[in-house]
Amino acid sequence: MSHVPHELAEEFPELKDKIHDLKMSNAHFARLADEYHKINREVHRVEAAGINVGDDTFEDLKKQRLALKDEIFGMLNGT
Repeated sequence: MSHVPHELAEEFPELKDKIHDLKMSNAHFARLADEYHKINREVHRVEAAGINVGDDTFEDLKKQRLALKDEIFGMLNGT
């Protein structure tokens, strides 16, 4: 299995325990984390396998991932 960069625990290593706790106690956070994971895997799959997708489609995936990451980070910091 290949290493997938940008996993939440790697993006926010100092908040690893809080990520876990929120995934267990907050359904909205868990949904966001699952969606982030799904999109992150797709971005990595496209990059690693050289899947032929349009530039706009690929950029949209990366923007979705970033928007989810921002929302997740806000929840982790209570904002």
